[in-house]
Amino acid sequence: MQGLLVLGVVGFVAQLIDGSLGMAYGATSSTLVLAAGVAPAAASASVHLAELGTTVAAGVSHARFGNVDWRTVRRIGIPGGAGAFLGAVVLSSISGDIAEPWMAAILLAIGTYVLLRFSFVGPPRPRGRPYVRFRYLAPLGFGAGFVDATGGGGWGPVATPTLIATGKLEPRKVIGSVDTSEFVVALFASAGFLLGLGTSGIPFGYVGALLAGGVVAAPIAAWLVRFVTARLLGVSVGGLIVITNSRTLFDVFDVAAEIRAPAYLCLGAAWVAAIVVVVRRLRRDGLPVTNRTRAEAPSESPA
Repeated sequence: MQGLLVLGVVGFVAQLIDGSLGMAYGATSSTLVLAAGVAPAAASASVHLAELGTTVAAGVSHARFGNVDWRTVRRIGIPGGAGAFLGAVVLSSISGDIAEPWMAAILLAIGTYVLLRFSFVGPPRPRGRPYVRFRYLAPLGFGAGFVDATGGGGWGPVATPTLIATGKLEPRKVIGSVDTSEFVVALFASAGFLLGLGTSGIPFGYVGALLAGGVVAAPIAAWLVRFVTARLLGVSVGGLIVITNSRTLFDVFDVAAEIRAPAYLCLGAAWVAAIVVVVRRLRRDGLPVTNRTRAEAPSESPA
């Protein structure tokens, strides 16, 4: 029972982060479900089944606050679903011994990308036509969906920064559209996992706990996205994902304790340094470090 309560809190925090940043629900949840000892395919299946509910709640909440561009949702969501189905079938067909380091490596790469992206890259400003063409969104969606299913997360970390970098949409609309289209990705990924695994290997108690926490957090996150200081939250989440999945890889390859300790120390120091860099840059640019209303501070977008 205590474990389910912890997972409920994990689902709440992960959805709060995801709804505010447009990324990290899958990466955060999968990282912690893996750490609980669940097999990689079952962990990814659990997260994607939970996302069937959390993404609906997130989409409705974002739509209510005007954060969704429905053209983008259609153009990226359907290719994303195709990629997610393929990725789920691939992950279900390989053994846990092979999948665990593969999945941890993907999550580590995602965490590193998020950490560096939010630490050093400035937010672009919207320019040109206010939409992204299908010929660009289709391969982006397919690739992000495949990574999401095989890595237990990745839809947001791949799609959100890439769309923001185009400068075609407001960051809040990128976040809302990516979160809303993730329902299609979760639906097709879940179908692929159920086809490959059946129901016997999926811990449905974990699914329910993650779902409950995520549904509660979704409307709060959709409201926060209009005000949250995204870069500081992004660098914090990226560091957490990096350190947690480094631990998984150390366990897989049986890295000695005398190597782990200085490695953790270096990773922790890099994480703290990245947070300090972000805080200093926000202050230098006159942006808020903590939440304020739009009327009190310049708008800031995640980079």
